[in-house]
Amino acid sequence: MLDPKKLEQVARQIQGALPQGVRDLGEDFDKKLRSLLQSQLGKLDLVSREEFDIQTQVLLRTREKLMQMEQRVSALEARFTDENSAEEKSTD
Repeated sequence: MLDPKKLEQVARQIQGALPQGVRDLGEDFDKKLRSLLQSQLGKLDLVSREEFDIQTQVLLRTREKLMQMEQRVSALEARFTDENSAEEKSTD
C-alpha cells in the first residue's frame, strides 16, 4: 500500500515543477493529479519499506543457515574421507 505522505510529497514535487499557469488551475487539478498518481503507482509492483525490511531479515537468516549447513556438509565430507582412508589402510 502506498504511503499517503509519500504520495503527497510526490504530488507537491510535480506541482512545483509545473509552469505557473498550470499551477494556477487550482484545487481541481491538484485532486486529478493525486488521483492519477495513485492510480499509476498502484499499478506498479511495489512493496512497502516494512515488507522490504522483513524480507531482508528473512534473507539474512537464510544465509546464516546456509553457511552453517555448508560447514556441516564440509565437516561430514572430511570425516567420511578420513574414515575411508583409514579403512583402505587397514585392508592393505
